[in-house]
Amino acid sequence: MDTVLVRFAGIAKEFSVSKTLASFSFFGNTVNIRWYGAIIAFGFLLAALLGGRIAYKWKISLDKMVDVLIYGTFGGVIGARLFYVFSRWDYYGSHPGDIVKIWEGGLAIYGGIIGGLICAFIVCKIEKINVLNLLDMVGISLLVGQGIGRWGNFANQEAFGTFTGKHFGMMSDTVIEYIKANPADFGLSELVKNGGDVSKYIADNDLYVHPTFFYESVWCLLGVAVLYIVLRKFRLFSGQMFLTYGVWYGMERAVVEGMRTDSLYISGTSLRISQVISMLLVAVCGVLLVGFIIKFKKNPKPVEGVDFFPEKTAKELEEYEKKQMRKAIKQERKKVKIAGGKIVSDQRKQKEEENNVSDNN
Repeated sequence: MDTVLVRFAGIAKEFSVSKTLASFSFFGNTVNIRWYGAIIAFGFLLAALLGGRIAYKWKISLDKMVDVLIYGTFGGVIGARLFYVFSRWDYYGSHPGDIVKIWEGGLAIYGGIIGGLICAFIVCKIEKINVLNLLDMVGISLLVGQGIGRWGNFANQEAFGTFTGKHFGMMSDTVIEYIKANPADFGLSELVKNGGDVSKYIADNDLYVHPTFFYESVWCLLGVAVLYIVLRKFRLFSGQMFLTYGVWYGMERAVVEGMRTDSLYISGTSLRISQVISMLLVAVCGVLLVGFIIKFKKNPKPVEGVDFFPEKTAKELEEYEKKQMRKAIKQERKKVKIAGGKIVSDQRKQKEEENNVSDNN
């Protein structure tokens, strides 16, 4: 169904949702522009603009950033699709022609992040860009793209969760058709086995499903505000924002993924791939974040490539500079040797010889 009526608990009005934004004829063939792709493209555009703005303020070459953006985008799309396809190889192995149909959905965010970062790292290595600063820009930009892009799932009526009851949630004919095709995921196996009517059961019990796309969208957009505050007030070292992103997004995905019925599973297990990755992401990024903050407090340094330093660390920075100066003085003293009350270091000898030559002239 291209257009469906979507209803929400507690709201009398029904909303007409279409998968198609526009259609046009191309050499006698009808080409459809899907809302899914348009929304993701819009989120990507805003993410790129935000990343470009940060790059400009950090005095990073925009030409180099364009290269990162182009190759990172290709890597991200390919990675997201491959991650999804390999996770559902039981289907795509038998339908190889459907692998390229990304406009019908089927992009795994973690695959996109992995693929995009691999290409971005390669470009950074070639272009000599600070990778950690790039990761910080990626962190806040990803949240923008994810927060907006999730509404593409709403247009497709996908990425929803289990039943919520009658007080909150959404429902549509597309959702009902999915429930009929996967009754076990909604605890309706016995009902279907006994010939029960799924549509009637849902209507009689006033049931809705978790709009998990909405949960993730709100959480990601809140995360943009959190990372922006970190950027302006609390950024202590390069890479901090990306580690914060990992903790922030990982916490949400680990919880919300457990509500969904379309999760990708590790083959032969009941473990959800995204949930496992999310929990690992929170653990790893959390430990690194705390560790680097403690290290910074002990030995504060200016953020590389950024011309601001938090005011609250000004005293620590002054102490650090004094410490470095004392080290430099000690090293210079080690180079100087005194024998018989005279300085006999090579540097001093060379200077005396230069002075003698100058006096003779």
